[in-house]
Amino acid sequence: MAHSRFPSSFSSLARRSFLGASLALLGSWSQAQTVFRVTAIPDESPTELARKAAPLMKYLESQLGLKVEFTPVSDYAAAVEALVHKKVDLAWFGGFTFVQASVRSGGKVLPLVQREEDSKFRSVFISADPSIKSLADLKGKDLSFGAQSSTSGHLMPRSFLLQAGLNPDRDFRRVAYSGAHDATIAAVAAGKVQAGALNISVWEKFVSEKKVDTERVKVFFTTPPYFDYNWSVHADMPAALREKISKAFLSLSREDAQGKEILELQRASRFLPSQGDNYKGIEAAARSAGLL
Repeated sequence: MAHSRFPSSFSSLARRSFLGASLALLGSWSQAQTVFRVTAIPDESPTELARKAAPLMKYLESQLGLKVEFTPVSDYAAAVEALVHKKVDLAWFGGFTFVQASVRSGGKVLPLVQREEDSKFRSVFISADPSIKSLADLKGKDLSFGAQSSTSGHLMPRSFLLQAGLNPDRDFRRVAYSGAHDATIAAVAAGKVQAGALNISVWEKFVSEKKVDTERVKVFFTTPPYFDYNWSVHADMPAALREKISKAFLSLSREDAQGKEILELQRASRFLPSQGDNYKGIEAAARSAGLL
């Protein structure tokens, strides 16, 4: 006869309570893993991404009580797959990569927080060719986007070009994909392409750090605002851990040294709660462009 694992004095209710508590413990994210993994779309160089991530990872460790590791990925698709398949716990997505992850996961990827700037994000078109002064002047020219899955380096610039009556696949001599915003600036500055589209945040960083000659390379068009980046998690993550992560980001303040450093590196004034509905416009743009 099989022997019970419980003392004979255990009541049926007590046994069920014990089992429930054990299962809850086994199912607890923080108990079941020792490392909390974070990734980000590679929209800048690997060294820049690592530099931006380091203080944030240290801060999250102190807030979550877990060892936190930044796990770089090779491309945008790898970032999407990593969160969809729960190989990482937290991912920095652009608006389009969030939409891709949401679609790939059947709606199980959730945006937690976004920078205040991401509710009114913009892209810029730049050129070193003095004859290019408007989007219409791009006809017959060479243009560089960033990565194909980039919201601010491809999808939204393409959407605004289409609204202006320009079809990149038909009206330009050549369309190139640099892979990252900083690479787009480099391609335009070196004369490899006559124009490029990228996110305004990276452009402003390059200008402030004097990494681009603004006498030669100029912005000739700035897009209307749209929702962009967010920090996302998988819906299977326990609600208590999701709340801890959200609180950690929402608590960041420029009033203290650590918060100021992190927010400056993340190019954020502060973080705000995010929601999936913010990205319906990007999903519609992606579908109309045939990218979903």
